[in-house]
Amino acid sequence: MQKLNSFTNTVKPRRAARWFSGSAVFCCLAATAFAQQGEVAEAVDPAATFTIINVTGAGTAAGQGTLAESINTSGVIAGNYWDSNTVSHGYVRAANGTITTFNASGAGTAAGQGTGGCYAINAAGDVAANYIDANGAFRGLLRTSNGTLHAFNVTGAGTASGQGTVPYGINASITISGTYADSSGVYHGFSRASNGTITTFNVAAAGTAPGQGTFAYAINSSGTITGSYTDSTGTIHGFVRASSGTITTFDAPAVDGTYGYGINTAGTIVGNSWIAGQGASGMVRAAEGAITTFNAPGAGTGNNQGTVGWAINTSGVTSGWYIDANTAYHGWVRTAGGTLATFNAPGAGTGANQGTNPFGINNSADIVGYYVDSSGVAHGFLRTP
Repeated sequence: MQKLNSFTNTVKPRRAARWFSGSAVFCCLAATAFAQQGEVAEAVDPAATFTIINVTGAGTAAGQGTLAESINTSGVIAGNYWDSNTVSHGYVRAANGTITTFNASGAGTAAGQGTGGCYAINAAGDVAANYIDANGAFRGLLRTSNGTLHAFNVTGAGTASGQGTVPYGINASITISGTYADSSGVYHGFSRASNGTITTFNVAAAGTAPGQGTFAYAINSSGTITGSYTDSTGTIHGFVRASSGTITTFDAPAVDGTYGYGINTAGTIVGNSWIAGQGASGMVRAAEGAITTFNAPGAGTGNNQGTVGWAINTSGVTSGWYIDANTAYHGWVRTAGGTLATFNAPGAGTGANQGTNPFGINNSADIVGYYVDSSGVAHGFLRTP
């Protein structure tokens, strides 16, 4: 993940007060819903193999380092790294380990600016990313598999610091999903077709005050998008938008917030819910609407603690992280049947805002993410089962 910005601060549990907490960032996240409290069948983490990823040129001070954010079926990884000046740069790592870096021409070069946010990569190797310009505004970026960069901005997106366009998902058709913040600080969803045509949308019940609105995240092969919205009271709800434009909202019962982050081909959604003072619970929502929640063993039960679901593959295997009572991060992977295994990357710190942060999963259940060591430096990782 990357540094906190106004996008991040609008959503609840995700990484409020992360290790990058001081400056602008290329992402936003939160927590998601529950309905039926599911049994968690815990498994000992199998003998997984960890490959550590440090891009040449990544800084080695606190708040710097390498992040791995997405992985495709061929094992190609996309992410970003923060250099010794805390400027971000994008990279793609081939399955053989070769790393190619890239920078958008309009990216700023001051601390907290640059190119990154590579939250999604499709099977062909096309990457949905973003960059922060010299004014601190976010701009959308598509990096095609041949290395060509295409910058774009949603009409109506604000141009001040913390505003702008942030892609979060991409499918095989090179349709990109994401969120933009307008000049009033209100959030809206968008979908960008491969020909560059952009469609914007808002959940009908979304609020229109600063910090409210519609947050669109992942998109599947059918063009279905999941996300969350904040209503006029500040309450957060989940939604799923069909390719036809039809939007269905959902809420986990008896919670204070519901979020949808990842969606697979079958329409199964992963995310989480949260309850004020009790933390977050992971969530899986089946295509027909049934919701199951779960908590990783060891997850804390206070504010900004708990279990967060983020990524899902075509088999329904999900992954995410949990935050313990000391505010340290740990990874987990959960089968479609509900068996959950926790894990920590070698070298991960155990202090507050340190630890293991899974971010992407492919159809082989290879997981990528990053860990923060005891010095506050980030390192990318690839976990293969």
